[in-house]
Amino acid sequence: MGVSRSLRRVAIITGAGLVASIGLTATALPAWAGGSHGPGGGNHGRSISLAKQVTAKNILGHLNAFQKIADANGGNRQSGAPGHVASAEYVEFQLRKAGYKPVRQEFSYEQFVEGASTFAQVTPNAVSYVDQTDYDVMDYSGAGTVTGEIVAVDVNLAGDRVNTSGCEAEDFAGFAAGSIALVQRGTCTFGEKVANATAAGAAAVIVFNQGNGEDRSGLLFGTLSAPQASIPALGAPFAVGESLAAVPGTTVSIAIEASVTTVNTFNVIADTKKGNPDATVVVGAHLDGVAEGPGINDNASGSGAILETAIQLAKSKATPQNRVRFAFWSGEEDGLLGSTHYVSQLTEAEIAQHAANLNFDMVGSPNFVRFVYDGDGSEFGSVGPEGSAQIEALFSEFFAGQGLASEPTEFDGRSDYAAFIDAGIAAGGLFTGADGVKTEDQAAVYGGTAGETYDQCYHSACDTIANINVTVLDQMADAIAYATQTYADLKKGHKPGKPGKPGKGGHGGWGHHDHHGPRLGK
Repeated sequence: MGVSRSLRRVAIITGAGLVASIGLTATALPAWAGGSHGPGGGNHGRSISLAKQVTAKNILGHLNAFQKIADANGGNRQSGAPGHVASAEYVEFQLRKAGYKPVRQEFSYEQFVEGASTFAQVTPNAVSYVDQTDYDVMDYSGAGTVTGEIVAVDVNLAGDRVNTSGCEAEDFAGFAAGSIALVQRGTCTFGEKVANATAAGAAAVIVFNQGNGEDRSGLLFGTLSAPQASIPALGAPFAVGESLAAVPGTTVSIAIEASVTTVNTFNVIADTKKGNPDATVVVGAHLDGVAEGPGINDNASGSGAILETAIQLAKSKATPQNRVRFAFWSGEEDGLLGSTHYVSQLTEAEIAQHAANLNFDMVGSPNFVRFVYDGDGSEFGSVGPEGSAQIEALFSEFFAGQGLASEPTEFDGRSDYAAFIDAGIAAGGLFTGADGVKTEDQAAVYGGTAGETYDQCYHSACDTIANINVTVLDQMADAIAYATQTYADLKKGHKPGKPGKPGKGGHGGWGHHDHHGPRLGK
């Protein structure tokens, strides 16, 4: 999963189209996910069967393969690196063995490469800040060594801390060139804040977290998107920003080594042999990881789960009602680039053929919560395109049928559903947590440890096979398989009702529940 940043957009500089190689038709029939009734009419028995066939044991076999690949390739599976290529080759081999004809969708982009960095307070006190605790170098930060006086720009340190810090050029009126701008998270993108600071003559920028909740108080991870900024840019926790703003005249030093390099990479795409192409269901997960580690939870877990789902689906003798397209994205960790490229290559007619995107990113977190994306916006207000509410309902009702708790998580733009939502395609999926902190209430429901992150090995070297919670991986795998088969079999004019329990032989009702909501707003 991409880090906790505003929705990232990085320019893809070249890319080969996919349409001709996998035979997308040009028929502009509306997908049922956008219809007034939504999807439904699936075969419950087949969904149950597939859920039983997709086992944690087999998925762990794939995860062990990805671990060995990382071990043999510098300890990671980063996009553009040998570990990602070897991971893709493994996926392609498994898909071909199952009867698919996987294709590669190639694209290129500018990847940020971070080197050594330091950040320290010089006056009034000598304080050395710790990377990944007190600060983070923003992706596409400029390089350089600077020392200067901190100038707080339109920050709000009290109350609800709502602010537009650094979002307007007027915020920098009277700003002394050569100073270091201290701006607060809020309203506009990090890139806009840094661009305004640069125009005002800032030598560097520190963006600190907003400070109004657990997810807006800790270390801020940010990205500016390509091209690389001309000045250094750091993210910091609220407490660090607050302390720097508290004493006028505080000076700091910042040193950053950073560059960009052109990466040539590819998505792996495989379609079921049969099924209506005018109601294509994209089941996706990102295959790339970060440079810091093997990325087994993030996101070999999602990739392994959909790979095993594809293998078991191919073994079924039943013909799917709709085409299922399994997508293994690259470039997610550098800005959701593979999925964004995929959607950018679709014509309007091809977009209309896409009924839904099911996205699975980090489904084996050790300190997990069973998160379902909030398609109807009832919890967080960010409503997905029409059809997203039905996806949320299907997953929520599936877990309820197992006697398992689940809860909504926000469509916050951190994973590969983002481009599909932007294109008006229904989306949803599952997530077991990344760098967020488990609450006392969540610990009471799901177990685990309150006050700790869902995955303490997130984006680090310890994200190995030992980092996987096999119990929740198994539960997520059941839900992934169940939803994939359900959406493969859905017919126009229906919605999924409440599913029964896998292995229990029950028949969940396929009622016409009115779950759908309005399209996504900005």
